[in-house]
Amino acid sequence: MTPAERERLLVGILESLSDPRSAMAEGRPHQKANGRAIDMLTLHFGSTGRVIYLAEELAVLYPGEDVFVPDILAVLDVPQPEDDPRMAWVVAEEGRGLSLVLEVLHQGDRNKDLVANVERYARLRIPEYFVYDRLRQQVHGYRLPGPDAPRYQRIVPQMGRYSSAVLGLDLAVSGGKLQFFYGMAELFGSADLIDRLQGMMSDLETRAEQAQAQAEQAMLGLREALLAALEMRGRPCPEPVRARVLSCQEPATLHRWLMRAMSESSLDDVFAE
Repeated sequence: MTPAERERLLVGILESLSDPRSAMAEGRPHQKANGRAIDMLTLHFGSTGRVIYLAEELAVLYPGEDVFVPDILAVLDVPQPEDDPRMAWVVAEEGRGLSLVLEVLHQGDRNKDLVANVERYARLRIPEYFVYDRLRQQVHGYRLPGPDAPRYQRIVPQMGRYSSAVLGLDLAVSGGKLQFFYGMAELFGSADLIDRLQGMMSDLETRAEQAQAQAEQAMLGLREALLAALEMRGRPCPEPVRARVLSCQEPATLHRWLMRAMSESSLDDVFAE
């Protein structure tokens, strides 16, 4: 494809997407579910080093087909560029079709996502197709049983999870959200990780405060024990000595004075440097 042909193709794609009916958004709940899913997947595959291309709401063009825009698409064995220049996934140019599509259904066209797309994506030989029905809190999963199979088979959930062979992950609804699982481990998005980090920092601060309070209580106990020991041995402390004891911030020093108070006969010997 020449640069001029590619430019005309992209212009045509953008014009086809300018139809208000095609560009109709499903609102913030749909957008948030989309963003959270792509965020979790991007973090996971970035950390595992697996080569997989992910995109959100990227126009897709198969030869002889109308353009469509999946909520989330994945293509195996294609690197994820840091700054992606693609304006569309053109199958004829990329040399490969999609490996997986995930649609988020909220207030949109249920027939499109749950009937028409099931037929269309199977005809395009997209190996897996998932729908997160946010409104009804359900997941629908479909998989081609073979590369030449004419239609999808439903993915049967196991313990409420839908397995994706493409992603190597399980999908499920948990806590009112679409969640991904890697084995038994739950994937986290950026916001989840930030919340967990803030929680850990809060726990550390709480423990530090508790440790400080315990240390202060121990210091107070040493001071009281020292003054009580001197009093019991008939050596009341004059005010300067008492002030010195109460102002001491070193546990080792207070402990040394306490040991001396139990055996030494004079205050000078007890508080000698």
